[in-house]
Amino acid sequence: MTQRKGGPRRWADPAEDDDQRSYPPRHDLSNELTALEGTSYGRYKSTRGKWWTKGAVLDIVKVQSDPFAPPSRVHLTFDTDAADLIEEWHATGERRRALAVLLAKRLRKALRTRDLRIDAGGQEMLARSSCEVGVNGSVVFRLGAQLPGRGRRIAGREAARLLCEELPGAADEALAVAEAEAWKWVRHADDVAALREKVAEAGLIGFVADDSMLARKSGVDDRPLAGGVPFASPESMAVTMDLPHAGPVRGMGVGPGVTLIVGGGFHGKSTLLRALESGVWDHIPGDGRDLVVCDSSAMKIRAEDGRAVTAVDVHAFVDHLPSGDDTARFTTENASGSTSQAAAIVESLEAGSRVLLIDEDTAATNLMIRDARMQELVAKDREPLTPLVDLVRSMADDHAVSIVLVMGGSGDYMDVADRVVMMDAYHPEDVTERAKSLAAKPTGRVAEADAFRLPRERVIDPGSVSALSRGKQKIKADGTDGLRFGESDVDVRSVEQITDVSMTTGIGLAIEAAVRLGWIDGKATVREALDRLESELGEGGVAKLSNIRDIDLALPRRYEVAAALNRLRELQIRD
Repeated sequence: MTQRKGGPRRWADPAEDDDQRSYPPRHDLSNELTALEGTSYGRYKSTRGKWWTKGAVLDIVKVQSDPFAPPSRVHLTFDTDAADLIEEWHATGERRRALAVLLAKRLRKALRTRDLRIDAGGQEMLARSSCEVGVNGSVVFRLGAQLPGRGRRIAGREAARLLCEELPGAADEALAVAEAEAWKWVRHADDVAALREKVAEAGLIGFVADDSMLARKSGVDDRPLAGGVPFASPESMAVTMDLPHAGPVRGMGVGPGVTLIVGGGFHGKSTLLRALESGVWDHIPGDGRDLVVCDSSAMKIRAEDGRAVTAVDVHAFVDHLPSGDDTARFTTENASGSTSQAAAIVESLEAGSRVLLIDEDTAATNLMIRDARMQELVAKDREPLTPLVDLVRSMADDHAVSIVLVMGGSGDYMDVADRVVMMDAYHPEDVTERAKSLAAKPTGRVAEADAFRLPRERVIDPGSVSALSRGKQKIKADGTDGLRFGESDVDVRSVEQITDVSMTTGIGLAIEAAVRLGWIDGKATVREALDRLESELGEGGVAKLSNIRDIDLALPRRYEVAAALNRLRELQIRD
């Protein structure tokens, strides 16, 4: 796409591309739909546009081509007076986001037909396109509507009931939120926002409140496990945060540097790490992780056999390959576990991450550690890999990059850890002193590096990144596993902090926006392009991405966007 003179293009108003959007809303949608009874299904397109309906404006944005096509898209907008929300509920961005999540969940519950579908999300309080609360207290719901038909004929009377009675009635029910419930959600949003600020001010990278319920029902059910063990901070790591509504809250503060989480199998090590990795997102009241937060830049790192890597500087981890390949511009279509993990670390740092989270269960063993016996058997000049254990201290001390590691099989990380937390039947204990005492006993292992060098910056060729395929935009999410982006299938199943299919879609739209609006311009480094993206997708970012394509989306962080970009097999880097 060409760029306007004077800087990146401004966001387009949909009205500029569709004159129909500027027309005053019409009346009598019910009569219009009833009159279409029995006519060809394609005549539903005549209803496209804005209609007054029971105190709100219904905008039929997209009409499906036949009864078997994806649902039509409709928006239902209530102005300030019609929404009738207490002004304090939408006084801040955090409150508006929380309230929008609450209203979307209430609408999903109020809808009594499968022909109307709203994306209400899961346990996270994310900015979503499905519901937005305006600064002035207006509310817009965006949802899918399966327009009824009999064969390929319009069922007009059913459509009238669906759009003119069931939808407005359910929306009214959603907006009739009890004051106590709304106050609970917006005050919770206040507390989480304050907690994040206080954790940062205290120089911590994470906080886990006492009495948090970290365990989940199952791997496919993210709700809290009934009867789980409440979290209780070790006294030596306990800090108290004074929150505006919850008051003093005691919990475990995770400091910067290198934190080791140890313990026997099934005792809660990975559960604690997963709570921290999920702590980059705010959670709904009652989630169990309500007051668990982690540095907003934290990235979960894992090995990922078979992924593409493009011109990534992995020299700190991989050097003198037998093939002679340049590891300062390492490129492969089929990375091994170790090289993929090395690339993931470097790419996260390039994107601006200050905290890395690693679980040995999903890590490449040979990149994590080489013990003394293996060092004696295989000389360093015959081993291209430099293990992470020899680099984490420099990463923390020289570059302010903190690392939290779950480790149950290698005691060598005790040598480099600032603190060691042992999980015993889901109870955390601070065993740092004991671990340091054990680390004082020599094992014969020799450090294989003494410094970590930050990787070189990369510049993306914008011509290699676009969802435009033969003039038509192609962005389609496959759950949290994959993203169809133009002609590319991007495997994102190892990007574990993607919450749901709507965020996968948001990632695709964010990448397309970065190219179309000139943030990836062939001159800006990856970090600079992500800075521009993050700035533009602050307040109101959902609406901006919806202008590219009207679809259910959740707003991602820059780090998920970068992770997907780096997995594009067509990606090219400029010299």
